[in-house]
Amino acid sequence: MPAPLDLYLAAPRGFCAGVDRAIKIVEMTLQKWGAPVYVRHEIVHNRYVVDELRAKGAVFVDELDECPDDRPVIFSAHGVPKSVPAEAARRNMLYVDATCPLVSKVHIEAERHHENGLQMVMIGHAGHPEVIGTMGQLPEGEVLLVETTADVARLAPRDPDRLAFITQTTLSVDDTAEIVATLQQAFPNIIGPHKQDICYATTNRQEAVKALAPLVDAILVIGAPNSSNSRRLVEVGKNAGCAWSQLVQRASDIDWRALDGIRSIGITAGASAPEVLVTEVVDAFRARYDVTERDVTTAQEDVEFKVPRILREKIA
Repeated sequence: MPAPLDLYLAAPRGFCAGVDRAIKIVEMTLQKWGAPVYVRHEIVHNRYVVDELRAKGAVFVDELDECPDDRPVIFSAHGVPKSVPAEAARRNMLYVDATCPLVSKVHIEAERHHENGLQMVMIGHAGHPEVIGTMGQLPEGEVLLVETTADVARLAPRDPDRLAFITQTTLSVDDTAEIVATLQQAFPNIIGPHKQDICYATTNRQEAVKALAPLVDAILVIGAPNSSNSRRLVEVGKNAGCAWSQLVQRASDIDWRALDGIRSIGITAGASAPEVLVTEVVDAFRARYDVTERDVTTAQEDVEFKVPRILREKIA
């Protein structure tokens, strides 16, 4: 007789509007111009999604110089430095920008502050594609990166009274609030965004995990190791009191021995993880336990972003 298990599913979870739009952009580009189409970097951070699109004719590359001039190229949802579309235009390439509109909003914000003579401080993770893309909107030295509160003490801005800050869209809400408070203490005149840069989907998924954590013995976050928002969900689970919070890419990654003796588990998925992987994980638990499924819903999402005009127009 299988042991009983309460399985709590967090909602919202999985795909956000920006990821949904980015995947649709690749599929529509393939429909419109045929295969192959080139994609600079992973369109979103999820191996399953990337493999599915590769099977349909998408070719994933690291840089523009790996793309031929005569095939469409798509820029990933994380955004790109200004130099990338400039180079594509110089080569007369057909390009489609799949940058999430909420990332583009941060780019516009940075440019506006720069035009007003302010130097930017960006809160984010060094080396993440979104951070590289956002910092690449402005000239070298105009964006100073901080990852932790300790980094704030090391900042050496041009003018401490002429600063503004922006953030990566997929950070931990609580950790970022702490860094912002440290920045405001160090630089009382620093200007912040009208509305926080951390996107609605990141915030909603973290809130759902906070609601889940006190109810369960363990939390599984379905997502890729290079997915910032998925990794933050693991941290949020641990900080909210569920010490056993783990990231898995799919059901085959579950450490069943570590879960021995649990009576309840929470499951969520990062913003770039498809629902098919959630179903796969739930089915794996059903095969081993007598599962009672429950939902923990903290918000409803109905956000939708339009695809770029170039995909809505008919080929001339």
